[in-house]
Amino acid sequence: MSEAGGRGCGSPVPQRAPWSLVAATAAICLVSATSVWTAGAEPMSREEKQKLGNQVLEMFDHAYGNYMEHAYPADELMPLTCRGRVRGQEPSRGDVDDALGKFSLTLIDSLDTLVVLNKTKEFEDAVRKVLRDVNLDNDVVVSVFETNIRVLGGLLGGHSLAIMLKEKGEYMQWYNDELLQMAKQLGYKLLPAFNTTSGLPYPRINLKFGIRKPEARTGTETDTCTACAGTLILEFAALSRFTGATIFEEYARKALDFLWEKRQRSSNLVGVTINIHTGDWVRKDSGVGAGIDSYYEYLLKAYVLLGDDSFLERFNTHYDAIMRYISQPPLLLDVHIHKPMLNARTWMDALLAFFPGLQVLKGDIRPAIETHEMLYQVIKKHNFLPEAFTTDFRVHWAQHPLRPEFAESTYFLYKATGDPYYLEVGKTLIENLNKYARVPCGFAAMKDVRTGSHEDRMDSFFLAEMFKYLYLLFADKEDIIFDIEDYIFTTEAHLLPLWLSTTNQSISKKNTTSEYTELDDSNFDWTCPNTQILFPNDPLYAQSIREPLKNVVDKSCPRGIIRVREESFRSGAKPPLRARDFMATNPEHLEILKKMGAASSIDAEDGLRFMQEMIELSSQQQKEQQLPPRAVQIVSHPFFGRVVLTAGPAQFGLDLSRHKETRGFVASSKPYNGCSELTNPEAVMGKIALIQRGQCMFAEKARNIQNAGAIGGIVIDDNEGSSSDTAPLFQMAGDGKDTDDIKIPMLFLFSKEGSIILDAIREYEEVEVLLSDKAKDRDPEMENEEQPSSENDSQNQSAEQISSSSQEVDLVDQESSEENSLNSHPEALSPADMDNAASISPSEQTSNPTENHETTNLNGECTDLDNQLQEQSETEEDSNPNVSWGKKVQPIDSILADWNEDIEAFEMMEKDEL
Repeated sequence: MSEAGGRGCGSPVPQRAPWSLVAATAAICLVSATSVWTAGAEPMSREEKQKLGNQVLEMFDHAYGNYMEHAYPADELMPLTCRGRVRGQEPSRGDVDDALGKFSLTLIDSLDTLVVLNKTKEFEDAVRKVLRDVNLDNDVVVSVFETNIRVLGGLLGGHSLAIMLKEKGEYMQWYNDELLQMAKQLGYKLLPAFNTTSGLPYPRINLKFGIRKPEARTGTETDTCTACAGTLILEFAALSRFTGATIFEEYARKALDFLWEKRQRSSNLVGVTINIHTGDWVRKDSGVGAGIDSYYEYLLKAYVLLGDDSFLERFNTHYDAIMRYISQPPLLLDVHIHKPMLNARTWMDALLAFFPGLQVLKGDIRPAIETHEMLYQVIKKHNFLPEAFTTDFRVHWAQHPLRPEFAESTYFLYKATGDPYYLEVGKTLIENLNKYARVPCGFAAMKDVRTGSHEDRMDSFFLAEMFKYLYLLFADKEDIIFDIEDYIFTTEAHLLPLWLSTTNQSISKKNTTSEYTELDDSNFDWTCPNTQILFPNDPLYAQSIREPLKNVVDKSCPRGIIRVREESFRSGAKPPLRARDFMATNPEHLEILKKMGAASSIDAEDGLRFMQEMIELSSQQQKEQQLPPRAVQIVSHPFFGRVVLTAGPAQFGLDLSRHKETRGFVASSKPYNGCSELTNPEAVMGKIALIQRGQCMFAEKARNIQNAGAIGGIVIDDNEGSSSDTAPLFQMAGDGKDTDDIKIPMLFLFSKEGSIILDAIREYEEVEVLLSDKAKDRDPEMENEEQPSSENDSQNQSAEQISSSSQEVDLVDQESSEENSLNSHPEALSPADMDNAASISPSEQTSNPTENHETTNLNGECTDLDNQLQEQSETEEDSNPNVSWGKKVQPIDSILADWNEDIEAFEMMEKDEL
């Protein structure tokens, strides 16, 4: 997200400009609004803001310092094993690895963050390292989109602040545009990707060999996402303006022009994926989250940076469509571009959290407050924003890779309003990061927000964006060594100076927008707003918007979530047939089915919704017997709960979701397989026994350790190298007999997770763990017993210990594709295995209908309209795309004959991935 500056209060905004392009700059037009907005709130003291700002600085030092110590010059840090992630040396994570180009990604992405955080000496050292060590000519295939926003943007942001510091006269006096020359070199390496008939770039390119050459190993792709092709203009235009080489801006403009031409003309929406050669939409669903998000962002920011009115007109046209079809306050739900009144999903992804910030830049404050508050309530429920969550706020995809978009929107809402409420939101983000994500070697992404388990992953955007926005949130103007209002933020939070708008203007600014659409200027002809309009003389205005959403996640039904025919219901018309109510023996139901798709567009919409519900209902019924993942948390010195391992549940023994967690020291059983009476009962008495998988039934192992006095058991997989990151979650079944005699909890760990505990035992001897349904808060009393110096020592020891076992513990991130996850370790689920087990696919791990302790059912206070929402969102999981639609709805095959186009649309929806 970005901040627009440079227009003073009372200055007229160009005719079609949204009246609050300056809304994101509290220092300009909204300074008087702050006192009005915050009259009913307690402002945060200067001392507390400084304390929180200093806390952010310490957190950055912890992340950046561990990267430089344990990972540099690798692209990213693996914080659980305290080593660098190098492309080709770690198991592939699929598309996620396309960001890695062996160019010290995290260092380049962090350059301008160092200056924002007043670490100018470290910045100067970092620039020298980049110039000395980074090679951009590697034989590696990278994402054009990621390389542009992270590396090209990072180099340009670093150059922007390097010349600023040089001008101030204290630092960077030796600098002579070296970062800019590297950026220009990289820009030319990306240009071959645009060699298509449409002008849309290929999604990937080989840094050394380009496109199509045999050595390139790329150039055969046909599709790209809208954001991938539409998020280039800021970096490429800045490169042209800095260097005078117009070719970069020309190529980026051509791509944007093509996307604009290919929008769906009746809805003014764009799809998620497009064919780069034909311009046909491959995925025809549309939203503001993954796949499209930064396309909209860059249209508005291109106007701010370049001053081209056509970009603003396009943004306004799209924004009107978004608010008309996608925005269903407080939700933002994907729709079909050809049938925008029909929702394409019943869930939202985490990337849409940037949108409230963009709405602030647009000047549409009220919906920004509503959506932001809804997201905050989800965070308060799960500690972090899940990668995807349903319309009734249950987890759909449970991962959280420490994304910064919510912090970004929090910062811009505070800048626009001055409301101290958003400082408290930022404080919560800081506390959750330190409590749940901090590990001895940095900050680890969350594999599952429900259990608190970690991934061995710390993405570069965490340092590029998260700490920047959090620090700026609590910083006063005098805390920053330059005027932040003179810069615009890219989507990766890199800083580009606004003076570029008047530099090297050699690009034609022909306004092509009016050739395609008639615009309603009524919403766009404002000048700088006054407080009486933006905040209508009500000191509790913002609070009044937030208040109805306070309990929306846990107790209340969200209002207006599903757009239906309210007028019809008021007039007494019957609500549409729901899948859960359908009975094949009911003649009235069969008659309704026959009308679906034939009588009117409304009937067709009902029919499509009914089919979707039937699929989801069938999927839910198949999952009713599955249990959610559990957590094994190491709570003893020096871990203190920082390391959380994802564990598979058992269908017998103590149910950790209904009983208090089990805590105890661990001990290996003898024999290790636990298949006979233990020979070391004194060692496992009152402890949690470690047992190896194999040679007998799980229930038999449980009985043997229980008879020896163990209070719990952890079964460790005997398939060396297996990991919960790459294999489906394992669920231990009974032996076909009555297992009520087993009273202790039993959990399953794959080999790599189990190795972490075994290595800890070898290093520290006494290792205490917590078995629970989800990770618990860390024990501050135990941590406080350590003196600061000894705590650092213990953290270093822990880091060294984990690093020393890194050859055995090679955790793979779960953001690899679901297909890879399902197929990586088929041997772990071999039917020939003596252990009787059931497996859960990664996508199923993240949404479990039996998760009663996490989900609060919507209650009877909801209106009929809202109850329909609950019914539509009964399940969190898309159905299996490999199951044919005909098999899903056998009784009405003949009725579906004329619905081929709509069925194809839903099948594409079933394959949605972030």
